[in-house]
Amino acid sequence: MTAALFDGIDAHRIETARYTANVLERPAADRAAPTATVVFVHGNVSSSHFYQPTMLALPAGVRALAIDLRGFGDSETKPVDATRGLRDFADDVRAVLDALDLDAVHLVGWSMGGGVVLQVALDAPERVQSLTLESPVSPYGFGGTHGVDGARNDADGAGTGGGGANPDFVARLQGGDTTAEEQTSPRTVYRTAYVAQPERQVANEDAWVASMLTTKTGVDNYPGDGVASENWPGFAAGTRGVLNTMAPQHLDVSGIVDLAVKPPILWVRGEKDAIVSDASFFDLNQLGLLGVIPGWPGADVAPPQPMIAQTRAVLDRYAAAGGTYREVALPEAGHAPHLDEPQIFDRELAAHIGV
Repeated sequence: MTAALFDGIDAHRIETARYTANVLERPAADRAAPTATVVFVHGNVSSSHFYQPTMLALPAGVRALAIDLRGFGDSETKPVDATRGLRDFADDVRAVLDALDLDAVHLVGWSMGGGVVLQVALDAPERVQSLTLESPVSPYGFGGTHGVDGARNDADGAGTGGGGANPDFVARLQGGDTTAEEQTSPRTVYRTAYVAQPERQVANEDAWVASMLTTKTGVDNYPGDGVASENWPGFAAGTRGVLNTMAPQHLDVSGIVDLAVKPPILWVRGEKDAIVSDASFFDLNQLGLLGVIPGWPGADVAPPQPMIAQTRAVLDRYAAAGGTYREVALPEAGHAPHLDEPQIFDRELAAHIGV
């Protein structure tokens, strides 16, 4: 199974100073003078292909680009240094912009990609006209923190990073499993965690599963490595690979609050999101609270992460410091609002970028 290109979407191999990137494009009607350029950055265990319907729905004058991050889609597979947080990916995005001679663009980031575009804004704010955060990872990473200020539960990031990946899911990714026979199959994970309304995407489901299966596996890519920990549940984040980039000791993009020039932010999330929420089913501390993982030491030691509350607190501080943001919460959407509620998402995005 290969991820298919939709009619109207072109794929380009872009040689950059950092890696060979696969970039999808929906050209503007006037290629020489687009009204805006929007760059989409996908999330974990996915690729640029997930954004094709959104790209096609943008007004004809807009140039829409979607970048495959290293180790995803048809881009080059290179190691991910997790000690840099999401900077390897953010630097790759900037390298693509450089190779395409693009200065400031509208950035859209989904899930992990939300953290990537925030990192781009931190490192090169002059490249960002606006930010759209779709179901973004908390500014303080994924798992292992508590409170709206992102205080760490443990210094070593216990229960986060590469050691938390389900080994059977990783094996099925590596083996190209397209079935829906097990809870750990990519297709089942897509149906139960990525979207809340899988019936809306039946025609495209094979394409989305194929996109997930482009994820390169291993300690340098997905999920990454792990180390033993004296803290529950017995492992902590390593220094290599994708999941460790979002461990709390490696990722903190709350510094956007202090940007001298603050791009406007649109935050779109689904209220049925199983992955990024204040009670995430992918947060091991939440699973411990529910009794799914035994031996949980309690909320005073290993509390679940309030992901939504943390994002809102940082964005409230961003606004108080002179920025602007707007939150759009969709009651019937899951982790991928652009698939669950495409008309609303497309309308909100177009309004945000002013087209």
